[in-house]
Amino acid sequence: MQYLHTMVRVADLDAALHFYCDLLGLVERKRHDHEKGRFTLVFLCAPEDLERAERDRAPEVELTYNWPPEDGEPERYTGGRNFGHLAYRVDDIYAACQRLMDGGVTINRPPRDGHMAFVRSPDGISIELLQAGDKLPPQEPWASMENTGTW
Repeated sequence: MQYLHTMVRVADLDAALHFYCDLLGLVERKRHDHEKGRFTLVFLCAPEDLERAERDRAPEVELTYNWPPEDGEPERYTGGRNFGHLAYRVDDIYAACQRLMDGGVTINRPPRDGHMAFVRSPDGISIELLQAGDKLPPQEPWASMENTGTW
């Protein structure tokens, strides 16, 4: 058995790509627009996984965007804690959180311990960030920042 991808439905593809690529740092590996089925699939991976994703089609996140009806609003998705979260290892958890926060993302569980943080995508998907290697020494403003919301 081999892990391939996790599919996440998104309501606004541009907002999702801004979050996952511009702010979180994933790269778009492949995109398929399905005119007949009226949906778009975008496959993303971590930059260090790009070669493996090209070769094995894994590990990836598949963003599924169902096109809105021509005369209606896009479908909105709600999720619960039953989904859990996606997890990514980062080189500098403080820099990653700062980049996300500067982009307007709420840090739900700040990296007070220099090791772990949680944020949410525009569609409410919980994302865990884990410091690569040893945890970093506590640093402000993170060390005294309170939790916000749920993750």
